[in-house]
Amino acid sequence: MIGNINKKLLISLLASLVLVSADPAKGQPAGKAPRIGVLFIGGRNQPHLEAFKQGLRERGYTEGKNITLEYRYAEGKQDRLPLLAAELVHLKVDVIVVTADSSGQAAQQATKTIPIVVTTGDPVTWGLANSLAKPGGNVTGLSVLLADLSGKRVEILKEAFPKLTRLATLWNPSERVATPVFKETSAAAQALSLQLHSLRGSDNPRY
Repeated sequence: MIGNINKKLLISLLASLVLVSADPAKGQPAGKAPRIGVLFIGGRNQPHLEAFKQGLRERGYTEGKNITLEYRYAEGKQDRLPLLAAELVHLKVDVIVVTADSSGQAAQQATKTIPIVVTTGDPVTWGLANSLAKPGGNVTGLSVLLADLSGKRVEILKEAFPKLTRLATLWNPSERVATPVFKETSAAAQALSLQLHSLRGSDNPRY
């Protein structure tokens, strides 16, 4: 699991994780291109998809040549995720990439053997991994450590703006990881005598 890193490095790490999970040397029939399933909770306009494919190309894997990508889009409808995950399992993909907690849970319910790579969020909070050091099961990937870092962000903000007295946070209570993040942010604000304004957003999944 990886922490606070820049976008380019994150994409490179993600591509490496996927390729390790889909390593042809680990049981892939000779001459068969690895097949990656990508499960999105949102629609087809995915802002980071091209960067992900570029990361694959930098490692010698080009879609349509020596690697196959199977895309499934829930179009914001979470109830579609179990069916889409089952489709990827039926296709016998070598690895499943997920971009949200609900898609990760759907994939994990669909298979206990195909490797699942998460790209963001907090897999431990989502219940997809036992811990960062020993995730267990068939889930690996990246974590942005939202809850662990939220308090530190408040501290850094106060250091950058010493006269800061009020702080606003925008969060979506329907997202599982949002509640612990808000609690850590609130605790840090209280410790620094900052007035925290809570602004709740609506659920509008994009990825």
